[in-house]
Amino acid sequence: MGDITDGTWNSLPVELNERILQTLDELRFTHMTPVQSACIPLFMRNKDVAAEAVTGSGKTLAFVIPIMELLLKREEKLKKMQVGALVITPTRELALQISEVMEKFIHKFPQFTQILLIGGSNPIEDVEKFKDQGANIVIATPGRLEDMFRRKPDGLDLASSVKSLDVLVLDEADRLLDMGFEASLNTILGYLPKQRRTGLFSATQTQELEKLVRAGLRNPVRIAVKEKGVAAASTQKTPSRLSNYYTVCRAEDKFNSLVAFLRQHKHEKLLVFFSTCACVEYYGRALETLIRKVAIHCIHGKMKHKRNKIFADFRSLKSGILVCTDVMARGIDIPDVHWVLQYDPPSSASAFVHRCGRTARIGNVGNALVFLLPMEESYVNFLSINQKCPLQRMTPVKDVVDVLPKVKASSLADRAVFDRSMRAFVSYVQAYAKHECSLIFRVKDLGFASLAYGFALLRLPKMPELKGKTFPDFTETTVDTETIRYKDKNREKQRQKMLTELKDKPPVPKRTFIRNEAWSKQKKRKERRQKRAAKRKHDEGSDVDDEDMKELLNDTRLLKKLKKGQISEEDFEKRVTREPTWKPETDGPPCDGSGGEAE
Repeated sequence: MGDITDGTWNSLPVELNERILQTLDELRFTHMTPVQSACIPLFMRNKDVAAEAVTGSGKTLAFVIPIMELLLKREEKLKKMQVGALVITPTRELALQISEVMEKFIHKFPQFTQILLIGGSNPIEDVEKFKDQGANIVIATPGRLEDMFRRKPDGLDLASSVKSLDVLVLDEADRLLDMGFEASLNTILGYLPKQRRTGLFSATQTQELEKLVRAGLRNPVRIAVKEKGVAAASTQKTPSRLSNYYTVCRAEDKFNSLVAFLRQHKHEKLLVFFSTCACVEYYGRALETLIRKVAIHCIHGKMKHKRNKIFADFRSLKSGILVCTDVMARGIDIPDVHWVLQYDPPSSASAFVHRCGRTARIGNVGNALVFLLPMEESYVNFLSINQKCPLQRMTPVKDVVDVLPKVKASSLADRAVFDRSMRAFVSYVQAYAKHECSLIFRVKDLGFASLAYGFALLRLPKMPELKGKTFPDFTETTVDTETIRYKDKNREKQRQKMLTELKDKPPVPKRTFIRNEAWSKQKKRKERRQKRAAKRKHDEGSDVDDEDMKELLNDTRLLKKLKKGQISEEDFEKRVTREPTWKPETDGPPCDGSGGEAE
């Protein structure tokens, strides 16, 4: 579909319910975005849609409004336990966000109820809530929803409840497949009725998504919406009002530059992306001590119960810093984000675009900055060609102060910080080795000494990538790191107890271990294993069995003894001429040749 000019809600070619228009007015929405203008009329005319639009273009309202309209226009009203609409989304933060938008409309229509089925909550409580309050609209993540379909013993028959389903929406559909939910989605789709409206909403189209379109949609209308002012031939995937920058700095200066930048923008709202959960834990805690009088929150995928509260708290702030992984890269709408900082470039180019999309949403102005090492600068050209995402070079950050000695001092004062630094370094190197753009991001080109300084390490960890290498440029601490204690007294007490137990244990016999290899060498190791297996298979196929081989070896030994004069020729002949051996468990009694049993 071509460019669509923004219009008012009243200009839609379909009539909207008066209370929906009133809700939009209360929310100060007066004009539609292009994706809303395209999708809402088609959805309400009972068409399946597969919509692609840049991140931050208002896709949520593009399916929330049709859901409300279609449920209101049902001839047969929904009962308490009947599900009329189902929205599936990849992350719990995005599900919470959609639920908040939906709640604003449901407030005007008390005949409808909704339920949120996401990880981090007790599934038994979700079942009881569903049975007690019912749910006409379900917003869920795939894992929890699949689990709920299987909870018949708990008294919930969700498969029966969804037989009345009118609308299915897969939000951030490409991300659902990227995160490995394909099997769960197939299971869920198997429970749903074929007669339904289906909408797929995504910022990018992939081959896997195309398969899902063919499997789940009947004659879908495909919508590819470009922002107003973007040339028709352009395929730029970032918002038009986003200013996208990059800066180049050495590994040992990178964290210092980040701290200086954050201090200069401490009255704004910023997101800082790292490549791994361990890096978020380490650097996030460090930033809490280095940047005063600023609210700093950390969020990553390994958090279980705290994520929902952290996300809600940060959304409500006027200024602050959220240190996060790519769990916050897709579809999340956080109001008034001024800057998105990418401390580590993401593992995929599409993730780069989604990260940037957390700012400059729905026509607002925003800024994004990625920190690159000197050897990574060609990534700028790659993004320009691969993602149609041009970047401007930013002048180096001014007033940079070396804060790494303070971080090192924290590691010496608390073993918990030391542990986090080592985990962060290892996880970063492992993630770097798996980068999809391996021609630019090459582990062998990493300066491990400079990188270790940038992580404020006291010593280098033992890991396969560093095996056999020496680093004269890196000076390890003179302190024995085994003597560093935990500040948490209970934790230190447990550590000392464990060390005592290990000391008192008798020495374990030395065993031979196969040493770990670097991730990048695992493919070669696998090939070697396959060759050895093929050789074994060939050897097993030989005509010489084990018994024959034993006899052959025995005869060889006897011949050697004969030559040395250790046995006579008579002894040699007797030992070489063997009688059949009786194996009671296999052969039965031996025969003497006449049919009678031998003595």
